[in-house]
Amino acid sequence: MALTKEKKKETIQKFKTSKNDAGSAAVQVAILTERINGLSSHFEKNAKDHHSRRGLLTMVNRRKKLLAFVNRENPKQYTELLEKLNLRK
Repeated sequence: MALTKEKKKETIQKFKTSKNDAGSAAVQVAILTERINGLSSHFEKNAKDHHSRRGLLTMVNRRKKLLAFVNRENPKQYTELLEKLNLRK
């Protein structure tokens, strides 16, 4: 359910745009996607966990807004990000 430090560092290394990048929109989208995928598997076991479902919806909405920002600022990076994260099939 929670994202481990190692997994988070690995995700940041994979999606960073510069040497010291840890908070760009692309990195934030990647981290949110990892957390969302973790929670999705959590709901297979705990279908009635409505409090966590609300948090999941919050993360999905935040990711949606960040993806819209990336699309507006850099459409090429947006399409690459969608391919890497396997979103919008």
